[in-house]
Amino acid sequence: MGLNMERNRIKIEFLVHDLKVPLAVIEAGLLSLLQKVEKYGPLTEKQTKVLERALRNTVVTRTLVNDTLELGRSSAGIINKNYFSVARFIRETLIEVFDLIDQALADEIRARESLSDLKDVLANRGIILDVPEGLWNEELCLDESKVKQVFRNLLNNALKYRKNRVTLSFETREGRLYISVGDDGEGIPANFHRKIFECYFQMDMQTNHCVRGHGLGLAGVQVLIEDMGGELFLESDMGKGATFTVRIPL
Repeated sequence: MGLNMERNRIKIEFLVHDLKVPLAVIEAGLLSLLQKVEKYGPLTEKQTKVLERALRNTVVTRTLVNDTLELGRSSAGIINKNYFSVARFIRETLIEVFDLIDQALADEIRARESLSDLKDVLANRGIILDVPEGLWNEELCLDESKVKQVFRNLLNNALKYRKNRVTLSFETREGRLYISVGDDGEGIPANFHRKIFECYFQMDMQTNHCVRGHGLGLAGVQVLIEDMGGELFLESDMGKGATFTVRIPL
């Protein structure tokens, strides 16, 4: 990488990092207006909806900022391994995702501690969770923030394209962690399989045109996985949904 390119990368990362403080201030202010009625006064129903929408988008922006910083650290070869609970990792990621799109489901997930209860709650919403009880109770040693970002992005992608169902599968074998996320959507034609791993690419299933994606996209996911020594696989075809499988060495 040339000196100018390196300087530009550092400037961008500093800029992204500097966004965290004003975002935190905005988020805290919105929460105060929504939660401290005795201090700031009551809100109308319409005012509450506007503030809640602003808060959701602030959280989305904060997530994108954190993801961008994590991708920058990954590109710099920084891997922070730690031991983490599989049960906590899965529950926390599910809550992060559904806090923004289905608050009622997020609250139900918070209230369920056991794997069987969590499976039942998710199944009622068309989400099939397949994880062995033994793995659920294990601790793994990986870069938790990167694995969580990968899982969150793949889950958001599946929820976006599903018709009725999403399947989530976790297993360990031969010294590797496997995470599979599938949907029952329209699927991806074979000639687009390579294309979708380019930055900001999405399939518009109505027209089969390329449209800009939300977030870092599958290209960012692939970078994170490869920097952990892993691989990302896609199984899909038109009318058959899509399943992304991550394989990461433990």
